[in-house]
Amino acid sequence: MKEKERRSSDNSDLKKTLLRYKEETNEDRLPQQAYIVIQKAIRNLQLQPNEAFLEREIIEMLEMSRTPVREALIRLEMDRWIRLIPRKGFTVEPIVKENIEQLCQIAEALEGVAAELATLHISEEQLEILDSLIANQEKYLKENNLKAYLDIDNQFHNLIVESSRNERLKNIMDSHSDQLYRARLFTINERELPVRSIKEHRAIVAAMRAQDSKAAQLLMHSHRHRGGQEILRIIENKPRNKKNE
Repeated sequence: MKEKERRSSDNSDLKKTLLRYKEETNEDRLPQQAYIVIQKAIRNLQLQPNEAFLEREIIEMLEMSRTPVREALIRLEMDRWIRLIPRKGFTVEPIVKENIEQLCQIAEALEGVAAELATLHISEEQLEILDSLIANQEKYLKENNLKAYLDIDNQFHNLIVESSRNERLKNIMDSHSDQLYRARLFTINERELPVRSIKEHRAIVAAMRAQDSKAAQLLMHSHRHRGGQEILRIIENKPRNKKNE
């Protein structure tokens, strides 16, 4: 009975979160709206790795009909956010070392190129925004607010990718960055405090301000590689999580 009550409480909290995400979306198409909401819940670990759920539970929580939710779930499975278990429902994809290693390799290579290209195009105003993001990271680090730190970190990297003015590169990064964010959020409380990352961010911005595109590329590549290795070491030593084991 206690297990049933706990499950009901968890579902109630999750429903509130999903409905809040639903209100925040600027999407009118219901299948896309459902996709965005569920994906965001997985990205932010409200739906945990390996957590099982039923289609009808999500339909009820989202207060939608079956058709748009079903379409969203099919897309989420294709994009490797969830997995269909025949006759049992769905489970959230686990955070597996091999998958994250591939994502880190993509980030290393493409963000290095993005930093090189951004150096050629970025404005002083955008560089000042990067400076302010670093200052906010320092603030949140002093407050030990690692989730806020991570969100600002994401903004820092996204701005550099956007400043590359390479739409194809940006599209590739967009398709993988949320998966990498989930892995970073999953491990952030077990990593060393990211003081070194802030120093590396300052070095990247300095290289960009000096118009040294090759230095910016190498610094970003090294930065992403080091961070990726930290994440992979933690994931390798973690048991495969399941919220309701």
